[in-house]
Amino acid sequence: MKASFLISSIFIIYCIMGCSKSSDDQPQTPKEQDLYFPPLHSEEWETSTIEELGWNSDAELALYNFLESNNTDAFLLLKDGKIAMEQYFGDFTANKNHSWNSAAKTLTAFTVGVAQQENLISIEKASSDYLGKGWSSLEPEQEEMITVKNHLSMTTGLDYTVENNFCTDKECLIYKNDPSTFWYYHNATYTLLDNIISAAVNKDFKDYFNDKVRDRIGMQGSWIKTGYLNLYFSNARSMARFGLLNLNKGIWNDSIILKDPAYFEAMTNTSQNLNKSYGYLWWLNGKSSYKLPGTEDLYTGKLIPDAPDDLIAGLGAFDQKLYVVPSKGLVIVRLGDSANEEELGPSSFDTELWQKINEVIN
Repeated sequence: MKASFLISSIFIIYCIMGCSKSSDDQPQTPKEQDLYFPPLHSEEWETSTIEELGWNSDAELALYNFLESNNTDAFLLLKDGKIAMEQYFGDFTANKNHSWNSAAKTLTAFTVGVAQQENLISIEKASSDYLGKGWSSLEPEQEEMITVKNHLSMTTGLDYTVENNFCTDKECLIYKNDPSTFWYYHNATYTLLDNIISAAVNKDFKDYFNDKVRDRIGMQGSWIKTGYLNLYFSNARSMARFGLLNLNKGIWNDSIILKDPAYFEAMTNTSQNLNKSYGYLWWLNGKSSYKLPGTEDLYTGKLIPDAPDDLIAGLGAFDQKLYVVPSKGLVIVRLGDSANEEELGPSSFDTELWQKINEVIN
């Protein structure tokens, strides 16, 4: 894998677990008994056909052609947990692993929730309670103001204009704003959550994640450290498993992985008013405004206008996509190379892709 890809790949992104309207104009979320969950550590996975679902099969080929012409490696769509669409392109296969890039931030956010339900961490506490005093170049009283929640919501106030936005060394962590007063997509402050979790649970972050999340839902894959980055690699079906877990709000079949509904709701809804389209490392659709990585600008409107309002998403550099849509019972995975020159997080490709998806499912 090229170094430039690895360096950029931590960018990513991530939408809201609000509610789209059903036919009776009441918000709905798929119930546990309505969802199918594939067996753990098995290739078995039930399917549904486009015809059975009453979707538009005439638009299926156009979607696949669009994906292939836009550098896609893998595309997977679940409807109520069953595979409705699955396609691989070029020499990529179902068994090949791909970096999630910043879409993996959602894995970290979920793991923080698990650690908090075990009373090992509190997101309201100062991050220095876990990282130790002097983890940054701030004055002690400034450092004490930064909470774990600030790391989750991209509001630490640390200087994002430093030469290396990924750098977690003390000299790169400099005061710029008071915490909770400014939103900026700062990768280093996210990466520090790995160390926060490790210190809180007294166990390596990777091992804790594997024990508490990955293995319990039958995922495969691994975290790989590259420089300052901690990247997650898995196959497309493993990403879909994690999406299905979040579609069911932290419950896998009869196993409750995340037992704290309040944390789940906070994670998948607006975490602060500075960027309404951002939760705890998840991107949220259907909000009135949004900010994007790499800029301080505030944009008016929805993050992905053609997607359902209740969509939440893990979005990564080079157009890695994990979409979860509760109102429609959908989990959608797209892995590959960048579809265009917009390498960071949400991009025009999201809108174009959803236009093609809508032609099939509507």
